Formats: sequence, C-alpha cells, structure tokens
Amino acid sequence: MDCIFCKVVNKELAGTVVFEDEQSMAFLDHRPLFHGHCLLVPKQHFETLADLPAELIKPLFENSQLLSRAVETAMKAQGTFVAMNNRISQSVPHLHIHIVPRRKGDGLKGFFWPRTKYADQAEMAAVQKLIQSEIESLAANQ
Repeated sequence: MDCIFCKVVNKELAGTVVFEDEQSMAFLDHRPLFHGHCLLVPKQHFETLADLPAELIKPLFENSQLLSRAVETAMKAQGTFVAMNNRISQSVPHLHIHIVPRRKGDGLKGFFWPRTKYADQAEMAAVQKLIQSEIESLAANQ
C-alpha cells in the first residue's frame, strides 16, 4: 500500500506523534492551519468514515474528544475545530480527523484556509510536548 498515513503509523515515515493507542495515532499536521493542528487516524487503513467498522467508531471519537481538550488547553486556545473530509478535499485517502485550535478573530473563515509552517523542528517538537503533556494530564484525571 502506498498510503502516507499508513507509512507514518508503521513508522516507515517520520511523523510528529502526539498520541497513540492500540487503534489510532495522532500527529501534528506538517502544514497546519494553526500550530497544534493534529491529525487523528485509525491505525488500520480505512478511506472514509463510512468504511470504518462500527466497533472502531467509539474509540476513535473518544480519542478525538481527548485530543480536542488537550489541543485547546495546550495551545491556550478558546476552542477547537474538529472535522474530516470524505473523498472530496481529502488530500490523503486515509480517514483522518483534523483537530485545530481556534481563537476568536483567528482569520479562519469559510473553506479557504491559509496554511502555515512551523519555523523549525524545534518549534514543532515544543508543540508536540505541550499536547502530549496535556493528554497525559487528561488521561490521569479520567
């Protein structure tokens, strides 16, 4: 299979992983809308939400809930945008959920969103550590 996300999951390609359990993995988007923008993927390859087996829906969305809390707090955001595309605008044909930190007046309007870049690997690693720390904190309090 030539899926980029499967290669990240299988550690054939590097990803800046912020979360991983038996069913899913989350990593920082390399072209984020805002710093802290994560992608949550099931470890098994499924192209769309409709392809996801029923028994994986609950764990995947529990993890998206955990990540949305962690990203919001870690990035000192006022909220999050959580979304997925199915085929149209799905740049990688592997089911993935975007978790994006949001702030009032951040400029995110409609469906034409500017992408940014991290200044360097150190900045990306710092964001990674913030989110991982918040996930650990949230998991400890459950």
